[in-house]
Amino acid sequence: MVRKLALRWIALCLALVLATSLLYAGGGKEKGPEAKATQPVKWTANSVWPPANHHTVGLEEFAKKVKDATQGKVELLVQSGGALGYKGPELLKVVRDGLVPVSDMLTSGVAGDEPLFGVVTLPFLIQSFQEGKVLNDIARPYFDKAAEKWNQKILYIAPWPAAGFWTKKEIKSVADMKGIKMRTYDKNGALVVQAVGGTPYPLPFSEVYSALATGVIDSVLTSTPTAVDAKFWEVLKFYVPANVTMATNLVTVNLKEFAKLDKATQDALLKAGKEMEEAMWAKVAQLDKEMEATCNKNGIVTIPPSKEFLNDLSKVTKQIREDWLKTAPEDARKIVQEFGKKVGRE
Repeated sequence: MVRKLALRWIALCLALVLATSLLYAGGGKEKGPEAKATQPVKWTANSVWPPANHHTVGLEEFAKKVKDATQGKVELLVQSGGALGYKGPELLKVVRDGLVPVSDMLTSGVAGDEPLFGVVTLPFLIQSFQEGKVLNDIARPYFDKAAEKWNQKILYIAPWPAAGFWTKKEIKSVADMKGIKMRTYDKNGALVVQAVGGTPYPLPFSEVYSALATGVIDSVLTSTPTAVDAKFWEVLKFYVPANVTMATNLVTVNLKEFAKLDKATQDALLKAGKEMEEAMWAKVAQLDKEMEATCNKNGIVTIPPSKEFLNDLSKVTKQIREDWLKTAPEDARKIVQEFGKKVGRE
C-alpha cells in the first residue's frame, strides 16, 4: 500500500512538472513576437569620409539624435573611412539594393547614376554660402522625388564649404586670371580655368604642395579645410572666396527598410533629419570661417571678390552651365530657373 501511494505521488509530481513546463513554453511562444517587437532596429550607416571629417562627425551626431528621437527604436551604427569598401560613386545603387541601409554620399558624386544631382556643382551658379542654402531648399523636393525613384528617402542634406581660388599673385578680376596655372579636381573646375584663360592641372592632392613649391602650378581651386590640411600659407599668399562651386552630401535610407517602421517612428526619424540638416548648414558656415581664420593667422590674405568680379566670372562660365543644362533632366532646368528668380539673376 505504501509503495502504491509513493508511486502515485511521484506520478502526480511528474505531471505537475510537465504541466508547468508546457505552460511556460506556451507563455514563451505568446511573448516571443512581443519581445521581438521591442528590439531596436539597427541600421549600418556608411561614410567614406575619415572619422574627423565634419560629415562623419555629423553622421555620428545624427545617430545619437535618432536614438533619442525614436526612444531607442532605431539605432544607426556608423562605419566611417570607407570601412565597408565602397568608394562613393556607386552608393546610390548600394542603398537602393539594400546592401547598406543608410549612407552618406557626395551629391554630385552619384550624378553619374542620377544626373539631376549634378545641378548643385554648376560653376558660379551661386555667389555666396547663403545662396547655396537657397539652391538646396529649391532643389530638395525634386531631389526627394529622384531619391524615391532609387528606392530611398533623403534624411538630410549637408554642405561642404564652397571652393575658392588660392593663389601666389593677387587676383581681383577675370583679366588677372589670364595665364594662371591652377590645380583643379573635376571637369567643371578645369572648364572654369580654361574659360578665364588659364591652364588647369588635374593633379592628385598628394602632389599639390610640391607642384606649388617648384612652380609647376601657381594656384589651387579648393575649399578652406583643404587649405589648412595642406598648409597653403607656406607656398601661397592669397585667397579669393569666389564660391566657384559648393558641393553637398546626401544622407539616405533604403525605402523598404524605412517602410518597416511604424508611422510615429518614421515621423520622428524625418524630424531628426530636418533638425540635423539645419544644424549642419550652420556648422559648416562656421567651419568655413574658422578654417579661413587659421589661414589668415598664418599669413594668407583674403581678397573678397567684388560683385563685378563675380558677375564677370558668372558670364564667362555661362556656356559651361548651358551646355550641361542642354542634356540635363527637365527638373534640373526648373531648379535653375526657380533659383535665378529667387536671387534676382534670371
